[in-house]
Amino acid sequence: MTNTEVKRPSVVVLGGGYGGLNTAKALDDVADVTLVDPSGAFHHNVASWRALVDPTWIDRIFMPLNRLLHHGRYVRDRAVAVDGRIVTLESGTQLRPDYLVLATGSQYPFPAKTGATNHQHGKDRLQAAHDALLGAGRALIVGAGPSGLELAGEIKAFFPDKEVTVVDVNADILQGPFEQELRESLKQQLDKMGVRLVLGSPLTALPSVDPATPGAVSVTTENGESVEADIWFRAFGVRPATDYLRGELAAARNERGYLVVDNELRVKGGDGVYALGDISTADRDTAGAATYQAAVVAANIKADITGGGERQTYEAGPAMIVVPLGPAGGATQLPTGVGGPEEAAAIKGGAMLVDMYAVHFDAPER
Repeated sequence: MTNTEVKRPSVVVLGGGYGGLNTAKALDDVADVTLVDPSGAFHHNVASWRALVDPTWIDRIFMPLNRLLHHGRYVRDRAVAVDGRIVTLESGTQLRPDYLVLATGSQYPFPAKTGATNHQHGKDRLQAAHDALLGAGRALIVGAGPSGLELAGEIKAFFPDKEVTVVDVNADILQGPFEQELRESLKQQLDKMGVRLVLGSPLTALPSVDPATPGAVSVTTENGESVEADIWFRAFGVRPATDYLRGELAAARNERGYLVVDNELRVKGGDGVYALGDISTADRDTAGAATYQAAVVAANIKADITGGGERQTYEAGPAMIVVPLGPAGGATQLPTGVGGPEEAAAIKGGAMLVDMYAVHFDAPER
């Protein structure tokens, strides 16, 4: 290092999902950034259901993390223990950055998330699931939240002759802080597409065959309604990925495993440690929330590093959601109110936001 060179503060970002990649990219010009993720690629899982029904999308939704940063570095590894700002990786390497950003996301049933530590394995699983779906005349989806409804719409839009049934323990679809007008719009469209909804009673047991694989599926609700299918998909059960935390950081988790953060997205008991996205208590678990939170975290670390700019706070806004039902259907809830199929298609359903994230991966391959 020459006399004119100044060592830049170090930032380690754990997780290459929506929150992690945006934070790392935003800090690449002011800090020595290290992005750590085991998979090798950012998985744009917002479009996973589209890739399931149309495998020409599979390669498009996996974007190489070694092309994200122009100045920093990408390390293909996994954090197995984090105590304060001491990060121990699976390889045995220890990192001690000036700032640590925890963005390890959540675990969710395949194929919304592949669960793969190797992106090629994730691609292969999606292709295999597509092949299994092709051979199935009847599909069962357990869970009538956003993922389950979107999957139902994708299957019927691409394979209108397939029978699709969605079951849920709740008496109505789309539990959460949403307008009933939104639910009614989605139910009307699903009914028109031929999707059967079985609501208001738990299953006596989940299917005995693995999800997303061919097999004889038979389930019964406690109310006595039976559903038979040739393939089924699980669309419920999110779990934050925080098991690697130790010491005061582990103690900062709530009873569900989420990290409690302040309004600047800092973790209590972790000096210089931030958490965002699906592992934090800041907001609902959505790609959009993680993206907005990344901007706050990056701005606050930049303010510390440069000594300029105001620190920012994050506040959860009103409930917003876009639920496409195939490329041309769906509904939205935005601050402007509830919108229908045209708005859902324009915002998400048509292009599935792929280009919005692909532009980040413009660095030379390293």
